[in-house]
Amino acid sequence: MNFNSLAFLIFLPIAVGVHWLLPHRARKYWLLAASWFFYMYWNPLFIFLLLFSTAVDYFCGRGMARWREQKRIKRLLLSVSMVMNLGLLFFFKYWDFFGGIMNGVWAALGLSFRTPELNLILPVGISFYTFQTMSYTIDVYRGKFEAETDFVTFALYVSFFPQLVAGPIEAPGNLLPQLKKERRFQREDVSAGLRLLLCGFFRKCAVADLCGVYVNRVFAQAEQASSFAIFLAGALFCFQMYCDFAGYSEIAAGSARLMGVRLMKNFDQPYLSQSYGEFFRRWHISLNRWFTSYVYIPLGGSRRGTARRMLNTLIVFTLCGLWHGARWNYVLWGLYAALWVCVEGLLEKPAGRLAEKWRLPLSAPWFVWLRRGIMFLIFVPAGLIFRASSLEEVGVVFHRLLTAPGSAAAALQSMNLTGLNALRLILTLLAMARLRPWGEADLPGAKTGRDSARKMVSAVYFLLIIACAWLAQLATQDAAEFAYFQF
Repeated sequence: MNFNSLAFLIFLPIAVGVHWLLPHRARKYWLLAASWFFYMYWNPLFIFLLLFSTAVDYFCGRGMARWREQKRIKRLLLSVSMVMNLGLLFFFKYWDFFGGIMNGVWAALGLSFRTPELNLILPVGISFYTFQTMSYTIDVYRGKFEAETDFVTFALYVSFFPQLVAGPIEAPGNLLPQLKKERRFQREDVSAGLRLLLCGFFRKCAVADLCGVYVNRVFAQAEQASSFAIFLAGALFCFQMYCDFAGYSEIAAGSARLMGVRLMKNFDQPYLSQSYGEFFRRWHISLNRWFTSYVYIPLGGSRRGTARRMLNTLIVFTLCGLWHGARWNYVLWGLYAALWVCVEGLLEKPAGRLAEKWRLPLSAPWFVWLRRGIMFLIFVPAGLIFRASSLEEVGVVFHRLLTAPGSAAAALQSMNLTGLNALRLILTLLAMARLRPWGEADLPGAKTGRDSARKMVSAVYFLLIIACAWLAQLATQDAAEFAYFQF
C-alpha cells in the first residue's frame, strides 16, 4: 500500500483509531493484523516470505537464548538465520543479475551451459525487513539484546506497517521495547505525528514529484540534452531522491507517533554536509549504521591502518550500492562514493595542517557555505549515476554533460521550466528549506502554548505548504510511488 494513496488515507485513521480503543494487551494483535493487511494489499502471496523470515529469526533467537553457553550451537543458529535471509534476498533480487555475469563467464570459457533467467517479481520492502531481522539475530548472538519470547510481539517488530517497506531499519533495542510497553494517548504525540505527516506528504507530493517531472523530461531525451540541462537534472534529482525518501521516513515516523511509537531519525539535512563522509552520517542513517555495525567494524573498521581502512570502505560502499538494486550503475555509484570518502580520509590531516598554517576561517559562515556548495557539486554526478538505468545511459549522460553545447535559456525552454513553472519550482524548494523545524522537532512555542504569533506564522506556513502541494499535483497530474519501495 502506497503512503500517497487514497487507500492509505483511509487505512491509517482506522488503524490508529482502533489501536487506541483497544486495551493494551489486544493492541499488538490488532497492529500485527493491520500490518499484514498493509503488506498483503500490494501482493498477498509475498506475505509468506515475510512470515518465513519472521519464524526463522524468532526460533533462531530463542535457540541462541536457550543455548547461550554453547558457542557452536549459537554460531550454527546465526548461520541458519543469515543463510535463510540472505538466500531469499539473493534469489529474488540478484539471481538474474549474477546469472547474467555467470553466463558471460560460461561464454568466455566456451561452455554451452546457461544460468536460467527467472524474471522474478521483487517483493516490496524485502531489503529493509531482511536487514531488520538480521540485526535482531546478530544482536542476540552478540549478547546485546535478549531474545524475544513472545512470537506476536516479534512478528510485529518485523512487520510494523509504518516502517515495513522502506524503513528506517530499526534496531531491536529501540523498537521492540516500545511495542511491548503500555502506551498512553497523548496530545503531544498526535500533534507531532500530524506535523510529520504533513511535512512528509509535502516533501513527496510537492517537491519530489515536481522535481521528477523535469528530471524525467531530460532523461527521456538524454541523447539530445545540453550540458546545462543534464547538470540541472542531476541537481533536481538530488532533491527528488532526498524528498522522496525523507518524505517517506517522515510519514512513517508520523504514522508511528500517532500510536505513541517513536522511530529513529533517518535523515538530518544531508545536503548541508561539508564532506562526503558527513553526508553518509546524515543520509539514510539507519542503513549506514547497519553497515557500520555489522560489516565495517567486523571487517576491522579503521583500526588496521590506512590501506585496510580504504579496503573496508570500498567493500562497504560496493555492498551498499548492490543493496539498492541489481544494476551496474548502483555498483558504480557505490564506488564513486567510496572514492570520495577514501580521498577525504587521506587528505583530512594534511588539509587540517594546511588550514592551520594559512589560518583559514574554517568556522566562518562564508567558508562553511563554500564547502557545502562544493560538496553539492560533487553530489550531482552521483545523482546522475544513480538515476541512470544502465551503464550505457551513464555513458550517454556524462558524454552530454562534458561535451554538449547549449545555452541555459535553451535548456530551460526544452524542459518547460520557464515563467510560472520556474517560479513554482523555486517557491517549492524554498518552502522545503523551511521544513526542518516542523518535521523533526516541536513547533516553537508548542511546549508553553503561549506564543500566539509563532503559531500564526506556522499556520500561514502550512497553508503555503498545502498550496504548493496542490500546484505540484496539478503539474504532475499523477502521483508517483515512492522510489525506495523498489529497494
